[in-house]
Amino acid sequence: MTNVSQASHYTRCKWFSRALLGAGAALWCVAFPTQLSAQQFFPLRDVRPGQHGIGRTVFQGNRIENFDVEILGVLENLTPKQSIILARLSGGPLAQTGIMQGMSGSPVYIDGKLVGAVALGFPFSKEPIAGIQPIEQMIAGARFTPGPSTFAKNSTRTLEFGGATPASPVEKASEERSFGQLSEILTPLTFGGFTSRTLETFAPEFQKMGLYPQQGVGAGTPKSQALSGTVLPGSMISVQLLSGDMSISADGTVTYVDGGHVYAFGHRFLDGGSTDLPFARSDVLAVVPSLNTSFKLSAAREWVGTVVSDRNTAIAGQIGRAAHTIPLSISVHSSETGRHDYHFQVVNDRLLTPFVTQTALFSALDATERSIGAASLRLHGEVSFDGTVPPLRIADIFVSDSGLLQQVSGNAVVYLGFLLGAGFSDLHIKDISFSLEPVETKRQLRIAQAWASPSVARPGETVEITALLQGENGFELTRSASYRIPIGAPTGFLNFSVADALSLNAIDFAGLSQSSLRTPQQLVQVVNAYRNTDAVYLRVWRQEPAFTISGPLPGGDLTDPPPSAMLILADTSSSANSNATLTATRGSEIAELKMSISGYVVSGAKTIQVEVKE
Repeated sequence: MTNVSQASHYTRCKWFSRALLGAGAALWCVAFPTQLSAQQFFPLRDVRPGQHGIGRTVFQGNRIENFDVEILGVLENLTPKQSIILARLSGGPLAQTGIMQGMSGSPVYIDGKLVGAVALGFPFSKEPIAGIQPIEQMIAGARFTPGPSTFAKNSTRTLEFGGATPASPVEKASEERSFGQLSEILTPLTFGGFTSRTLETFAPEFQKMGLYPQQGVGAGTPKSQALSGTVLPGSMISVQLLSGDMSISADGTVTYVDGGHVYAFGHRFLDGGSTDLPFARSDVLAVVPSLNTSFKLSAAREWVGTVVSDRNTAIAGQIGRAAHTIPLSISVHSSETGRHDYHFQVVNDRLLTPFVTQTALFSALDATERSIGAASLRLHGEVSFDGTVPPLRIADIFVSDSGLLQQVSGNAVVYLGFLLGAGFSDLHIKDISFSLEPVETKRQLRIAQAWASPSVARPGETVEITALLQGENGFELTRSASYRIPIGAPTGFLNFSVADALSLNAIDFAGLSQSSLRTPQQLVQVVNAYRNTDAVYLRVWRQEPAFTISGPLPGGDLTDPPPSAMLILADTSSSANSNATLTATRGSEIAELKMSISGYVVSGAKTIQVEVKE
């Protein structure tokens, strides 16, 4: 900015200040032109081969150091309507490390003017040849409109709950980044406080998001929750998906600070569009050269603000703005190792919240319990919401000879993922809590037999149904339930199904979709109606057609409709079915009773008949 333009800005500022606030208020304007002229840009159109500049980044502690930049040329239209500046870097440790993870966003200046950010590199290159993202493209792509994180909505990626097949992060990264290809510098995703098995299990899913999971290359979360940090161009920052007793963070470098706005990385993080991710200032503990990919080992120090934009050319954040994260607590109660409590803040995102929560659950269990051998685990969880939405309650017990950690952590968050995937804008999570109780025995029972007494009954009489359950080492258990046949019940056969929770859930919730539920309250109520596995369920039904109705009206079974109505209901193209989901069931349910068996998982099903006579 020239002196003429500075004077012009100062004159306008002083005039408006006096008009609005009175004489003397124009003293505020003294700093105004200084802020405007503190940073000047070097236009992309003026970039030429052979020009020299300097870059700025942190190699040790929080000291911002210079490195040399030699412009090699401009790659026009490398991606649609976007160009990249090609440059050779030198100085500092770069001769030994090459371009390293954590350098993404390092600002580059020509003649003292900001031209862009180090953002791309060639895998396995012998020289530190970098692609520089022009600052014009970084600023043009950023958006500072407040809004919730929308990564799940914008992304076509999916994450599988229950864990993934372990794979080497190095091998995976090498497969995805071919030799000789100019690509984004890998974003190091640091896991602090996690077990190595957790990293092996979940690394493939994080890699699908373009991240490079690493363990032991970063240190934790800022001690204070206050937004006390400040950053400058060249400062190291840590964007945190999980903070607290464990942490998941991505490190990069600040390119440009414009008042309260920060631009960094020079490329996407998760490509989530509008986001709500907290970030902190970090110190570099060491620079680690590597034949595969060198990296900075860093530690988060003070919270700074929130990343609100995550797009193709940069991430952008606001200093002093607190992110809306979700409190998460996990408590593991073990008779062998005692009680272990963990407390976190997890990112608020439709897709990432359940997945990051699952990762924390897996690690908490892996740190305290064995994963091989017969074992059982009881799970209690609750997700609270703002407003009038009832809490989501999760209660179940799991058994396994192996893979119990994946089974428990995946099932713990699958309901949460279903709720958030419905896309209700007024469904806001207040907090999440889980309590886990491991038992080092396989507590499972199978429904072996079922019988009725009597086998022939009249309306008004009571029938007792008994189930025999068998477990390991010859253990047997019986449970009984009584059912009174209603007065006026028609003659014929009544069916009594003694079944586990999964069998009945498969009948009642087959084909259920979020689109058939119209309010958050209805959504939570439906999910809370899922049966738990530590019980035997007795379903009484008749062999006659019925239709399960769900939609904007309260659902239920429409039992034995007249033939004329049945023809209409069975016709899916009928206008009568336009506002409801109609699913034909195997029979008409009359009643359901529950027989709890605390501490055991029940499996199997048996059906018996009782004849009703006059």
